[in-house]
Amino acid sequence: MAEPNTWPEAAKVQFNCTGTAVGKMRNELAVQMVQPFEEEVHHIATDEGSFHGGEASAPPPLALFVAGLTGCLMTQIRAFARRLGVTLDDLRVETRVIWDWRKTGRTYETAPNSFEIDVLIESPDSTEKVAALIAAAQKGCFLEQTLGRANTLRHRLKRGGSWIDL
Repeated sequence: MAEPNTWPEAAKVQFNCTGTAVGKMRNELAVQMVQPFEEEVHHIATDEGSFHGGEASAPPPLALFVAGLTGCLMTQIRAFARRLGVTLDDLRVETRVIWDWRKTGRTYETAPNSFEIDVLIESPDSTEKVAALIAAAQKGCFLEQTLGRANTLRHRLKRGGSWIDL
């Protein structure tokens, strides 16, 4: 692990993912960090249950989303604990994400309702020191920072060799 004093002052962190539809509702995904350095490609699958006509052969995308959010915060807590001198005797994170779902004709629309994250840490350190660790981890968690801001999502469709902005 690189020491903080060798880190650049700023960097772009980029992940690319390519998904291929296979089977009824299964998606096979290849995801890789490409900036600021390359990591190995990770192969992940998603599938849906019978509601969407899938076979439940892999976790649904929302399960991976909630797992990613939980894992991101846990990773930052563990990494920053060493850097901030906080002892972790035990760490558990319990995340609940709720979305609103509304039928609209033959499809449906969704909206986020709540994101609740409970952090359970056993540590001999003071509550203030542990709370400061969690605050730092929140600021360092890419997914928490993404969810806490308004974002612009760009979608494009390739038709006949040209891209169309949607």
